[in-house]
Amino acid sequence: MCGIIGYIGEKRVSGILMNGLKRMEYRGYDSAGLSIIENDRIKTIKKKGKVSELENLVDHSAVSATIGIAHTRWATHGFPNDINAHPHHDNSNSISIVHNGIIENYSSLKTKLKSDGYTFYSDTDTEVLAVFIGSIYEKVKDLESAVRLALREVDGTFGLLVLSTHEPEKIIAARRGSPLLLGVGNNEYLIASDAAAVIQYTKQVIYFNDNEICTISKDGYHIKTIDNEEAAPIIEEIEFDLEHIEKGGFDHFMLKEIFEQPETIFDAFRGRLLIDEGDVKLGGLRTIMESLRDANRIIITACGTSYHSGLVGEYMIESLAGIPVEVEYASEFRYRNPIIGKNDVVFSISQSGETADTLAAVKEAKKKGATVMGIVNVVGSSIARETHGGIYIHAGPEIGVASTKAFTSQITVLSLIALMLGRMKKLSKYEGQLIAKELINIPEKIKQILELTDEIKIIANKYSNARNFLYLGRGYNFPVALEGALKLKEISYIHAEGYPAAEMKHGPIALIDENMPVVVIATKDEIYEKVFSNIEEVRARKGKVITIANIGDEKIRDVSDHVIYIPETIPLLTPLLTVVPLQLLSYYIALNLNCDIDKPRNLAKSVTVE
Repeated sequence: MCGIIGYIGEKRVSGILMNGLKRMEYRGYDSAGLSIIENDRIKTIKKKGKVSELENLVDHSAVSATIGIAHTRWATHGFPNDINAHPHHDNSNSISIVHNGIIENYSSLKTKLKSDGYTFYSDTDTEVLAVFIGSIYEKVKDLESAVRLALREVDGTFGLLVLSTHEPEKIIAARRGSPLLLGVGNNEYLIASDAAAVIQYTKQVIYFNDNEICTISKDGYHIKTIDNEEAAPIIEEIEFDLEHIEKGGFDHFMLKEIFEQPETIFDAFRGRLLIDEGDVKLGGLRTIMESLRDANRIIITACGTSYHSGLVGEYMIESLAGIPVEVEYASEFRYRNPIIGKNDVVFSISQSGETADTLAAVKEAKKKGATVMGIVNVVGSSIARETHGGIYIHAGPEIGVASTKAFTSQITVLSLIALMLGRMKKLSKYEGQLIAKELINIPEKIKQILELTDEIKIIANKYSNARNFLYLGRGYNFPVALEGALKLKEISYIHAEGYPAAEMKHGPIALIDENMPVVVIATKDEIYEKVFSNIEEVRARKGKVITIANIGDEKIRDVSDHVIYIPETIPLLTPLLTVVPLQLLSYYIALNLNCDIDKPRNLAKSVTVE
């Protein structure tokens, strides 16, 4: 959500800023803008709409500046328009800032500043911060001090870059609750909210901690806390290459990421699965293994797609380890005063590791004395650093806003956790070996499913004009029904709902008629016959049935309008297979409707504000 990029060095800045904004378009935004310092003046250009519209206003050949900041905005305070777009200035137009996050006490600050004679032109909380910094600079005459003193008075979150003609060879960066990193190059520095924006120029980065402020010049950088204490930064290396954030011949990042799943699932269990022992080794949990072994209860907190993977994890852990599991929406967790005991273990799942609600849930759980672990994709992310331990899913950069490969990688990691806990508790070596051997076969089985795209395109063509879909599943595949419905909503804007198949009779069956496509997951397991009966109930009401079934199941054809056949696996691992055709179905329906698949309206890849 929102993107920040800043540059100081020897190169022309405008092209670098625009390239950085393009790399972060996937995060979601509604306007874009940049500020540069040239001829001792701040030049700002900003525009509602796509980055390409901003670029049309920038004459790169006429811009020789080598320092600047830029931003893509996802509106919180104030409508998406040119005026509310970032950057924002102080009243003297000598200070320009870009900001991710929310200034919660902006209204009281604005009232005070107005009473002191300052004026405002936008509806944003960010302009208030810019004017506030400017008002303090008038007194202290030092940019870093002005920013630091202002931020000590601010309630809320920020990833912040500040540029000023007062000190035209510096950028001030600060972070609290919103991701920000410093890219260390050769005689140049980049500051960004996303590693994708700097990877073309350097792989050496410093991830800022909360309440840190950094002064960057061409000669170097200096990091302190907002309380003016020295910080000890650590330079880390970005794990992915530029090619990982390119489409690689696919029409959309989402399709590329669907097709990457055989590799990303393999990467999630590679080096962790002990086949001969039927067990798992997870180094990131080494220091908290005793807490896991003694856990009375496990709580999983997450949002969106990660919440659905958590639901699958609940089934897995309870089945293999016999430990009670609760799955909570992170957005509700901290507001309901959750009951947490000292022997509770909390898993927080987030692709980005920056999800605001999930990060808040982590802090709440820690405050109440729980052992907290993270399951994240992004190395160096806030949740990875806030938790007592955790596991990276190693899915690589996920650019499509609608999550696909992260979902299956999360489930893979959750299956490893469940297997490890099961072997600690009640699972035999033989049972562990069976699960481990079957998990190794999953990538090849997904490759078989990916060969079904032509069949799935035909189904998508037939139902692209439907305005409602129902998704049904039971057991391990109930969360997959939820995820399938979410994918369709996210990228095609078609209303869809996921339900446990047996719950259909308790309300949703009233919706079914000849115009209602119903997607049913009916793989071979102990509740197959129950799901088969649910399908017959849909057929009796003239619903159109699209079934996900196992290869060789001819019986299911009699009650289905369409069958997508997938390989068989053990029930525990079926979500890794059943979700893939649902991802493809959503993709091809959205493609038929000419939707912006990688950047669906109103959505952001990483929700870093409440």
